[in-house]
Amino acid sequence: MDQHFVNRPVFPLQERIFKGNGLIMSNGQVWKEQTRFALTALRNFGLGKKSLEERIQEEARHLTEAIKEENGEHFIGQMLLDDATYMSGLISCQLYSIFPRIMEFLPGSHQTVFRNWEKLKLFVSQMIEKHKKDWNPDETRDFIDAYLKEMAKKATSSFHEDNLIISTLDLFFAGTETTSTTLRWALLYLALHPEIQEKVHAEIDRVIGQEQQPSVAARDSMPYTNAVIHEVQRMGNIIPLNVPREVTANTTLAGYHLPKGPRRVGHPDTFNPEHFLENGQFKKREAFLPFSIGEL
Repeated sequence: MDQHFVNRPVFPLQERIFKGNGLIMSNGQVWKEQTRFALTALRNFGLGKKSLEERIQEEARHLTEAIKEENGEHFIGQMLLDDATYMSGLISCQLYSIFPRIMEFLPGSHQTVFRNWEKLKLFVSQMIEKHKKDWNPDETRDFIDAYLKEMAKKATSSFHEDNLIISTLDLFFAGTETTSTTLRWALLYLALHPEIQEKVHAEIDRVIGQEQQPSVAARDSMPYTNAVIHEVQRMGNIIPLNVPREVTANTTLAGYHLPKGPRRVGHPDTFNPEHFLENGQFKKREAFLPFSIGEL
């Protein structure tokens, strides 16, 4: 990617919260250093390796046990991060980005967003302090330990505790918000389409059963479930603040042909897993771009 396109526009609301730190809202050399380190650290912990699947399966086992203990009672709660994400789109937060000096002294949802983010930062800061008490540079347990080790090197000025706090929140947000929102949309669509839910349930029972853990290897044997997941991502408003764009005329950019207007399947506004099935087998479409960056 050309370096002219890597910077992010930082509005007053984001500047007030992140102050140019972290992985998402940083720019320039800070962004390069932080993202390079985060990718290296995550790969060292198994990102992209099969060993990560075993950790996911273990967490899934704990989750199912927690659900069983509730005996069908509602137990899903909202977190500060959900509230902060929701409120960031409200009118007073938008006004803050236009009139920050005035809105700084006025009440509104922007003040709640600031308080929630400060609580989140304090939570991570407390986690960091706990890590420091028994930190062993020769035994890296997690991302915070790895970052503390990098801070101890004092190789560059961008590795400091403020950046650690925001980077940790960025990873938490990116790793949970998209997944949890996708799951909520999936629950909604399956509740609205019980006939589709029954087919998914039947395929899971047939391929995985009641006892063994789901695995990546089983995905190829579950075309209908795979199609339903893709259809949820196609239909669901997973990250609504991402603004889609389309070219106004047929265009070629870096050798890629960008046709005018979006490509659509038949009846795009209908939830139908058949969009991703062909002769009963899963088929991924080139136009499938989840998280609001494209449309079938």
